[in-house]
Amino acid sequence: MAQWTADSNEALTLSLVRAPKDKEVLGENETYEEFHPTFTYPIFGEDEKIYGYNDLVVDLRFASGSLTQFLDIRHSATLASSSTIDDVRGTLEKFIPTNYYKTEEAFLGRVEEDADAFRPLGQKIYSYTRAAPSSAAKGKGVATALAEDDKDAVVFEVWHATWKTPEFKEYHRRMQLFILLYIEAGSYISEDEEVWEFVVLFQKRKRRTTPMTETYHFVGYSSIYPFYCFPDKIRLRLSQFVILPPYQHQGHGSALYTSIYQYALSQPTISELTVEDPAEAFEDLRDRNDLKMLLEHTTFMAEGFGESSNGGGRVERRKMGRAGKTGTKGRLGPPADKAWLENWRRQLKIAGRQFHRLVEMLIQMHLDPTDLRAARAYRLQVKERLYRFNYEVLVQLDEKERLEKLEETFQSVREDYQRIINMIH
Repeated sequence: MAQWTADSNEALTLSLVRAPKDKEVLGENETYEEFHPTFTYPIFGEDEKIYGYNDLVVDLRFASGSLTQFLDIRHSATLASSSTIDDVRGTLEKFIPTNYYKTEEAFLGRVEEDADAFRPLGQKIYSYTRAAPSSAAKGKGVATALAEDDKDAVVFEVWHATWKTPEFKEYHRRMQLFILLYIEAGSYISEDEEVWEFVVLFQKRKRRTTPMTETYHFVGYSSIYPFYCFPDKIRLRLSQFVILPPYQHQGHGSALYTSIYQYALSQPTISELTVEDPAEAFEDLRDRNDLKMLLEHTTFMAEGFGESSNGGGRVERRKMGRAGKTGTKGRLGPPADKAWLENWRRQLKIAGRQFHRLVEMLIQMHLDPTDLRAARAYRLQVKERLYRFNYEVLVQLDEKERLEKLEETFQSVREDYQRIINMIH
């Protein structure tokens, strides 16, 4: 039976298809063809197996901008007993729009049309650049940020949309499949909940034509849910977040997260940005970016540690110890000034637990290990937060067990903070 069984994660092959003229501008290492999903159990079942075929290939292609789809299913043989053969096409059609293309010729024609006609939906809220891979040999690293009008720049844009944005529902129906394929326990969201907001990341490339033509190519997206926040504001909850494999490990996840945070800061009606049950990898991404933001915030750092700017927008950091060592003691102590912290938390629109974790990381970075008073104050500050956060569990333990558990958790938290700190150095 094994020869008639296919791993659905391997059998399902995805690709982002560009028109021939768009491929001309790509570097030799840029390819968007034949990548695979991480998960297929929401579609093909918990075992992630497809039965009844030999050499099965489920070829699902997307026009790189509009995400118009083409589905082709190939195999060398099928099991004679039809009762045990899985209906691959019928199963997939439960999760993708049924108006996909069934012939390659028609699909490629649509790709060419979309390359000229497709433009992102909604409103542009953020952009950044990277050096084109072909320019690396000229001394411009791929991760280098360039001016948008630089001939070697590749521009990335983030667009904000809602269900009310014309044609966006149809677009979302084509891109939502990536949630099932790349987010564990991911699920489709309901179009009946009208308040959903979305941010979609695109790569913008320039064709080598006269006149010059710009084309857009899908990179990833995030869905955001706004909640009422007493008395007159809303709290944004970042829900789903996905960057497709060809663009992963290139800083685009951080850029997309930054765009969402900057959007929250720019809207007077938004009180804070929160995250719904973050996966470990995303939590690391969030911690790194939030910590970098605070480190580069000259005013916050100067007030927090009693430090001065070096004139370049960055703050000179010193080990934090007794007043006699540093000359002046900032508002972060330890212990930190709680009223001052809350004022900054509101200004920066960071959720409470996340903000206090970041503050603890900053203090740990600056702490003088020889200053026993400061080390004790820091330990008590962290343990107080941990006690409040885990109160319902800890209150059931006797005093000795409670103290031991708090100390164990504190040491674990310190180790994890150091892991995050090491990522940004």
